[in-house]
Amino acid sequence: MIRVLLSLVAVYLLVVALMWAFQERLLYLPHAGREHVATPAERGLAWEEVTLTTEDDLALDAWWIPAAEARGSLLFFHGNAGNISHRLESITQFQRLGLSVLIIDYRGYGRSEGRPSEAGTALDARAAWQWLRDAARVAPDEVVVFGRSLGAAVAAELAASLEQQQAAPAAVILESPFRSVPELAQRLYPFLPARWLARIDYPVERYVTRISAPLLVIHSRDDEVIPYAEGEAVYRAANAPKQLLTISGGHNTGFVDSEADYLEGIDAFLAGAAGLSRPR
Repeated sequence: MIRVLLSLVAVYLLVVALMWAFQERLLYLPHAGREHVATPAERGLAWEEVTLTTEDDLALDAWWIPAAEARGSLLFFHGNAGNISHRLESITQFQRLGLSVLIIDYRGYGRSEGRPSEAGTALDARAAWQWLRDAARVAPDEVVVFGRSLGAAVAAELAASLEQQQAAPAAVILESPFRSVPELAQRLYPFLPARWLARIDYPVERYVTRISAPLLVIHSRDDEVIPYAEGEAVYRAANAPKQLLTISGGHNTGFVDSEADYLEGIDAFLAGAAGLSRPR
């Protein structure tokens, strides 16, 4: 019996050690798809391949997809797996809403240089924002900062940091956000001291308390990766004006499964709280 208990303890400690050592590999999944599988041209969209340069001198791959008579520009931060070419369905949806789109691959993703990290994604987001300002000449009050899943954390950090520069965007949309990595890890792995093991933070719940721009939180009750309660907590912590759009469908499919409600909800938010009406 003692040997069995010692073996179980050893296995448990090994799991704890592996979680601490390899958490970056659990969170960042750039190898889920390095090569581009398609381009916006295959959806009939005009587009431009863009190279962004970060403050630490890395080259990031990005696409600029301008909309005719755009109501605004959407800065798109995607989830933790794949690359920009896996987001064509979303890009097409945002084009239908009358939005130009700048979507980037974080460092280490797709064709972008470097390795992903929490500090690195913050630099990547700032490089994207700066490109919109300098190269595309888009004013801050015409930019919608959007992030899905991990991208919601990147978007929230950027929006919070812009407040300090008095350059708030027109609006912020967080889809399938989590409170923070430690809190989410503890919820997903209740049998481990995950909250104390986490070296990566992404404190979205804290970021939203520093955002004054109109905020839309989107989350599916069916989300099997990030529980709906996480999105509710982020929404409760946020400042007004804010809205919560509840959809249905899986973590990676909700925006398609609930497309009619999804697009209608975003359109109403943009026209109302964000003040970005469609051109007449």
